Amino acid sequence: MRKWGVVALCAALGGCLTNAETVQFRASNPQQQALMRDGQPALVSRQKSSLVLVRPASRQVRANGRPVFVVAINNLGKGPIDFRVAQVEATQHVAGSDYGMQVVTYEMLVQEEKNRQVAAAIFTGLAAAGNAYSASQAGYGHYTTAGGRTGTFYSPTAAAIAQGNAAAQNDAMIAATVETGQRNMAVLEQSVIKDNTLMPGEWCGGQLHLAPPVASEGGGQKTYTIVITVGADRHVIDIAQGPAGA
Repeated sequence: MRKWGVVALCAALGGCLTNAETVQFRASNPQQQALMRDGQPALVSRQKSSLVLVRPASRQVRANGRPVFVVAINNLGKGPIDFRVAQVEATQHVAGSDYGMQVVTYEMLVQEEKNRQVAAAIFTGLAAAGNAYSASQAGYGHYTTAGGRTGTFYSPTAAAIAQGNAAAQNDAMIAATVETGQRNMAVLEQSVIKDNTLMPGEWCGGQLHLAPPVASEGGGQKTYTIVITVGADRHVIDIAQGPAGA
């Protein structure tokens, strides 16, 4: 039983540490510097009019999950410059070939969350209906007399108590579902990077989500490149992602 409990816990945690991967950055030109920030790898890329700082959003990435990076952009120029998420490019390099990786935009993440909320509302509604039905039957009972006769009875008090408890449980479930959805939407609004016009000296940033890279042969490192365009500057970020501790 203990063994199966550990297996179930590992599954709940996304495969435990065996499926965890980490990322590393490689400075590809003299205008870049690979460094550490709060114990995590990071890369600073400087171009004529902008500076970009990139680091992973978490210390480890699920092997088959979306890599998420925190991107900070600074306008070093004397005039406003634009950053557009649609201009971000991601390419994976596999066995001498290049494959595009989708950039998962804020709008896509919001739609995913809306879909999740619809599914959660359906499950919550089914659970609430089950509670209500059980409560409606709670007032009925069975009895057997000393002579062996059986029958049924109905208790309005028991039914009222059960229905009151079910209503309270249903209200709590529905409120929790709504609150979770609102909280998730707020997190997306606050954390995910979006289009911005940066004034001179201004910073902007947020999370950049990518589609999962395909697995490499033999479970080795996955390599991919992110190109972040800021105004006329192109920041080319080379990344290697592989098993944790490798």
